[in-house]
Amino acid sequence: MHKYFTYILFSPKINKFYVGSTDDILWRLERHNLGWGRFTKSGIPWHLVYFEDFGSKSDALKRERQIKKRKSRKYIEDLIRLAGGRPVPPADLSKLGRLKV
Repeated sequence: MHKYFTYILFSPKINKFYVGSTDDILWRLERHNLGWGRFTKSGIPWHLVYFEDFGSKSDALKRERQIKKRKSRKYIEDLIRLAGGRPVPPADLSKLGRLKV
């Protein structure tokens, strides 16, 4: 089964979060850090601080919209804190890249 992810990035440079969804977290993180997005270009470097995985693209997009709809930094910070409160270690990131199961 193909996996999809809803993810949250953090930029210490601009002190902001970015919420998105993808089927390949490493590829997306790389693109954000290369400045491919208008919003994320100003925040390089971005760090993956949270993610959830889903069995369908529609579920991942639905969760992305749900998080964005809250328009709450506190909500995002609480999600991260409850998940362990620290960035995803690089060793764990390698398990996510180009994950097509």
